[in-house]
Amino acid sequence: MIKSRDPSDAAERLRAIDPGCSFIVQAPAGSGKTGLLIQRYLRLLVCVNEPEEIVAITFTRKAAAEMRERIVKALDAANGAGHPGNAFDKLTYELATAVMLHDQRSGWKLVENPMRLRIQTIDALCASLTRQMPVLSKFGSQPEVSGNVQKLYREAARATIALLDQDPGVADDIAILLEHLDNDIARIESLLASMLARRDHWLRHIHGKRRTRDELESSLGNIRNKKVAQLHRLLPDEVHQELLALLRYAAANLTAEKKTSVLALCDGLDCLPNNVDQCCGIAELLLKTDGQWRDRVDARQGFPAGKTKIEKETAGVWKERFLKLLDRLKSNQPLQRLLCDIRSLPPPAYNEEQWKILGTITRLLPLAVVQLKIIFQMTGQVDFTEIMQSALAALGESEKPTDLALALDYRIKHILVDEFQDTSISQYRLIEKLIAGWEPGDGRSLFAVGDPMQSIYRFREAEVGLFLQARQTGIGHIDLHSITLRSNFRSQRGIVDWINDAFKQIMPVTEDVTVGAVTYAPAIAMRDTLENTAVTVYPAFENDRVAEAEKVLDVIVQTRVNYPGDSIAVLVRNRSHLSEIVASLQSYGLRFHAVEIDALSKKPVVQDLLMLTRALLDPADRLAWLAILRAPWCGLQLDDLQALASIQAVQSERQSKQQPQTILELINANETYHCLSCDGARRLKVVAKLLTQCIGNRYRQSLRATVEAVWLTLGGPGCVGIQHRMNLTAENQILQFKPEKLKTGTLNDAMVYLDYLEAHECACSITDWDEFEEGLSRLFAAPDTEAGDRLQIMTIHKAKGLEFDTVLLPGLGYSSRNNERQLLRWMEQPRQIHQPDAGQNSIGTSDVDLFLAPIQRSGRENDTINFWLESLEREKEEYEVERLLYVAATRAKKYLHLFGHVSVNGKNIKSGRSIFPQPRAGSLLNRLWPAVGHIYINAVEHNKADNTENLKRRVESEKKTNIDQSIIRLESGWQLPEAPAQIDWQLTGDTGKTEPAIEFSWAGELAKHVGSVVHRWLQQIAEDKLQGWTAHRINTLRKKIINGLLMKGISNETEVLEQAVERVVIALVNSITDKRGRWILGEQGDAQNELKLTGTINGKATEFVIDRTFCDNNGVRWIIDYKTSSHEGSSLEEFLDMEQKRYTFQLNSYAALFQKIEKRPICLGLYFPMMPGWRTWVYSEKNP
Repeated sequence: MIKSRDPSDAAERLRAIDPGCSFIVQAPAGSGKTGLLIQRYLRLLVCVNEPEEIVAITFTRKAAAEMRERIVKALDAANGAGHPGNAFDKLTYELATAVMLHDQRSGWKLVENPMRLRIQTIDALCASLTRQMPVLSKFGSQPEVSGNVQKLYREAARATIALLDQDPGVADDIAILLEHLDNDIARIESLLASMLARRDHWLRHIHGKRRTRDELESSLGNIRNKKVAQLHRLLPDEVHQELLALLRYAAANLTAEKKTSVLALCDGLDCLPNNVDQCCGIAELLLKTDGQWRDRVDARQGFPAGKTKIEKETAGVWKERFLKLLDRLKSNQPLQRLLCDIRSLPPPAYNEEQWKILGTITRLLPLAVVQLKIIFQMTGQVDFTEIMQSALAALGESEKPTDLALALDYRIKHILVDEFQDTSISQYRLIEKLIAGWEPGDGRSLFAVGDPMQSIYRFREAEVGLFLQARQTGIGHIDLHSITLRSNFRSQRGIVDWINDAFKQIMPVTEDVTVGAVTYAPAIAMRDTLENTAVTVYPAFENDRVAEAEKVLDVIVQTRVNYPGDSIAVLVRNRSHLSEIVASLQSYGLRFHAVEIDALSKKPVVQDLLMLTRALLDPADRLAWLAILRAPWCGLQLDDLQALASIQAVQSERQSKQQPQTILELINANETYHCLSCDGARRLKVVAKLLTQCIGNRYRQSLRATVEAVWLTLGGPGCVGIQHRMNLTAENQILQFKPEKLKTGTLNDAMVYLDYLEAHECACSITDWDEFEEGLSRLFAAPDTEAGDRLQIMTIHKAKGLEFDTVLLPGLGYSSRNNERQLLRWMEQPRQIHQPDAGQNSIGTSDVDLFLAPIQRSGRENDTINFWLESLEREKEEYEVERLLYVAATRAKKYLHLFGHVSVNGKNIKSGRSIFPQPRAGSLLNRLWPAVGHIYINAVEHNKADNTENLKRRVESEKKTNIDQSIIRLESGWQLPEAPAQIDWQLTGDTGKTEPAIEFSWAGELAKHVGSVVHRWLQQIAEDKLQGWTAHRINTLRKKIINGLLMKGISNETEVLEQAVERVVIALVNSITDKRGRWILGEQGDAQNELKLTGTINGKATEFVIDRTFCDNNGVRWIIDYKTSSHEGSSLEEFLDMEQKRYTFQLNSYAALFQKIEKRPICLGLYFPMMPGWRTWVYSEKNP
């Protein structure tokens, strides 16, 4: 067990809840951020007249619900008699007690009315603003948020391109853009659509008053001057003269040899340069091409070896002086990065081609936005960006606030923003507008909390620079006091110490708002060190995903043996890194919980169904028809498929209308079978007959019904659940199987596809295949609901905010794909006013420099402005990769395991030279290398002899292509089994046993209606998994309970109604407070409520409704019935025993039906919420 101490930053935490000040708080991983938010919210509640005067903004509904629940729980605890022990809980208790006193004086009744707490997502806040001002927001009635906004973006892009037939000016612009992009209109459509998704970033720069060419080129000049000024500051004074001497020496030699080099521009230089070209000469002298410090110089850099003895001695002296200078500079990381930046700086002006295409793009993009708004109006759908933009419009500008802005300014006294590091530019502007009317000392406060080291959502437009900017200058005209929390309550000391040491080396030394460079804030461990190594690195020297997966499996198995009750998480950067790991876990029999990991479109059963759908809709779809003949229900070998394709090709050349042309026609032609193998002909005849029978009915029913019927007829369900594949041998052996011999698999993936197909079909067809397949690619296979949460697999992004005892990080050696090109690149940076070489102020009215660059022409090298902005984006991404690593590592409470491979130089291996590992650029391991590189190097050095031979073989084997040509199919001659005997729904024969009367047959109407209402609410509580359910909440539901009882037909006489309501409330409160009740209603595997089952019991058709069923951690199926019977008089135990006898037959019947569905142990239970009481027994087929 990990012991925790009191925090070392307790004073800072206490200061952060001061309602009279505004704060920005950096709360690193494990620092108790949510707890601090709760305490400040409670403190603020005592200071306001109405709870609605406080607005807490979160980014997810889950975070909002958790915050509200914890506040209500704290208030609920304040009514209890217990007193917490530790300092944090004690302070929370005291704050909540003060709130309850204020609550009683003010009549708020917060516990009964928790929705008065204004805790909402930023999207919900924007939606509420647009509802309050429908005219100003330009929405009118509230639109629906689209579930497929990409489709709307594409439609808007097509509509924009279609304007070329209506407007000559637009036609000219589109013609220019087409010529620039090699007449690729599909690419233009895609680029326009992707730009619309980010319109809140660029629209304000090109809409309305546009920047002139002089203003934009002034910005280019400013950034060049800014970098020169930074170089002057970063170069130590004591090295100036030596650096200048070396520059003059190198430049003179290059000039004398007439060699072309930027270093030659420094000839005769007697002071630090004030222009970029000469500064590039400094970079050329000190840095290699890859941006690393030079370790030697030669004639190419102006340091010739010399020919005579004197020349050689002189050359040696100069080289020695250079190396000494380099030793003094090598530790200066900011200088190294700055020199790299100077090398890639853009020119101070656009060329004519750049300016022409930039004008074209900036004219077309606003037109695309207009088309998007038209589509929004036509469809009644919008995206979240449109809601945000409308909310900003509804608030007006700071100089001209709207009535809504003035009303909010009066009503809102305090704002809290959670996860502030994930704020986008539009969201930041919204906060600015909400506080525009605030004045210092007016009693209002802004509280922003987050962790810039955990900002990992740039793909959602999050800008970590906004957090850094707010910490430096405040928000609007509100100054923010900065607080950084240091205590880590999550992880043991060993992990915290390792993270402190590693990320001090990984993260930048200085902050930079423009590129999102965040410095590391070290943590102080509040938990003691545990036995065994806290962080373990597993070096690998080959790209072997299978070997890595096996190592991951070994660690998981060993962890389960050593720490049976601990939680384990496998976290990866991309889902594609998990395929081998998932296969390894499944082959070992380990069950795991994985949410949104397995892409549905990658599942074999879904791929088969997709091809079957395409084939049924289009007999000429050659690829689809060949695919369904290769699928397991037919399983033709490649030779037979090639023969079919060849026949089709020959007949197409003949162009004979009498000859079959499509695959469908071919498989129904007798002569086709002469060209196939005996096995292929036998299989194809069976499938051809079935397909021909089914395809004639394809327009007589829905597309979903047709596809499902054909799939069932072909034996598709029998092909589901196969876990293993067999590679073809030289003799082309095939893995054949009988469905009844296979391990039972799930059909959920097939059902999800068929449901999706049903939702998207139109007139028995699919109108847009691209849209259909794109939507399908966003779906994921359902997770294993019976796996529990002890072993979880997810992406690092999904894991943010979670914690696990042991964390495994595989795939660190793999890189991520590069971002796609953009139609327009843009960036803002703080304006550099002074220009050293111009002696004048910048042109323009803004306090920021704006940079715009059009997409480069197809087939040409990167133009320098676009390349420079692209390099800044890459720099932002690199910094985010570092933060992603931090998020991953800080999920671990006890142990952290790191897996990653590095490349080795094959030429060095063959020649016997030293082996030096090299992490792949763009990989997580590449960023982690400063902290773990020595482990890899040591591993190579300690096993050099063995590794050299092994690596030689691996390098050679990696050159060989290994294509898996395995095939799995039904055994030849397999036929669809006969359908089961028809059920006689009128059968009334004796079942052999007398079924007891149902629960309410003996009870009065009151008991019957109370039972029905209790069942309804217990279903809701179970579906919510107890989240947010308290005794006080149940008491607030009395009006709804009354309505439910009245709808059931209960008398509205006051005494009768009150009695019924009281019984319902007692039953529900007992259920959520009783330990057994909470176990029943809480989170469980494969849980279902009010489950309807129909089947036959002793030949009689019967329909049951099961109140609650689930599988526990041991794989036991529980079937539970709620009984709202009351007990009066006799012994309670005797009463419960009698009830068990009464309902044994009923629950055993439920179990008998489940036994036909699945084979697993079954336990039955009766739960009596009125008492509460419990009876349970194990179901046995021998004694039902």
